[in-house]
Amino acid sequence: MRAPRRHTHFAVTALGASALAVVGALLVAGSGPVVADTPRLPEVQDEFDSLGPDVRAAKLPSGRTAHFTDAGPRDGRPVLFIGGTGTSARAQHMTDFFASTRDSMGLRLISVERNGFGDTEFDPSLGKKDFVEDALGVLDRLGVEKVSVIAISGGGPYAAELAARAPERVRALHLAAALPPYGAKPSYCDLSDEELAAALKDSVKDPRKWWALPDDSPVRSIPGFVDTAYEEGARTFNQRGQQSDVAPQVHEQRLYCDRPGPDLSALKAPAFLYAGEKDTTVPPSTLARWQQALPGREVVRRYADTGHDVQYRHWDQILADLAGHGDRTVVCRGAHSALLPAREAERLVEAGKASLGSCAWK
Repeated sequence: MRAPRRHTHFAVTALGASALAVVGALLVAGSGPVVADTPRLPEVQDEFDSLGPDVRAAKLPSGRTAHFTDAGPRDGRPVLFIGGTGTSARAQHMTDFFASTRDSMGLRLISVERNGFGDTEFDPSLGKKDFVEDALGVLDRLGVEKVSVIAISGGGPYAAELAARAPERVRALHLAAALPPYGAKPSYCDLSDEELAAALKDSVKDPRKWWALPDDSPVRSIPGFVDTAYEEGARTFNQRGQQSDVAPQVHEQRLYCDRPGPDLSALKAPAFLYAGEKDTTVPPSTLARWQQALPGREVVRRYADTGHDVQYRHWDQILADLAGHGDRTVVCRGAHSALLPAREAERLVEAGKASLGSCAWK
């Protein structure tokens, strides 16, 4: 859990210690000394609470400037966080509702911004391979050699590109409701750029539409999550004063039409796949495309309680997997969260003695 905050304790100044001693010694009607209650003053912390990761800039050998975030312990296990389509480098802030768990597991999340979003200038000539070059450049700058990769939704094709380009640098590949660059193209690929721009314009302009969560989404129970999502959308499409320019989003959607995806046969790292049974954006059926492209035996986690928000609802389990505890399951047992051996957790859940995920979801 998060380390307890250190506080500064202030001495009582209204009366002073000597005055309080005198008051305590007074006799009232011969009934003995009166003990005065010392009011407890509020405590003021000695350290700042985090408002989320800072976005930093790095000039790379390619001449491009990459914007990135770096959160968690600097000596922790490095994780490259690749957010969904239309997100900035600060999208990892949307997972900070489990920052204490992340830090206790020793995970360091690094996120590199993609072309045209947030602080990053738009260049229509750049593709997925250029993002990989930027990401590897940032990792080199930070002195990170091997990294676990977690890709969410539209981050999937970029994760595949990185795993194919530098398989020796990938410790593990985690794909959460991730769009596969394999199989049939998305239906919108038949639209013209003008038609696609018209279809996206209103959502890009209004983050509330871009991040429209279902009313029954479990992530709505996370304090501040919905507003944080809206703020992330506003940052992605307006940070540089681009005033909701739809061109970068159209460009990224076009990149998703590239087929076939990269060859992943050289990847030796383990892979974890996460899917929500209610997902209509990246349906669970797309897991088969990833499994056909990946060379090894993957761990597949399917959840009946979620849709395209599975990456947030089960972020606690993803963190455990990222930390190397893939043989264990996060459950709520009684009033406490636990990381149990998978079979024991399954038995307790089936018996109704535990539920999947942290007790925070209760």
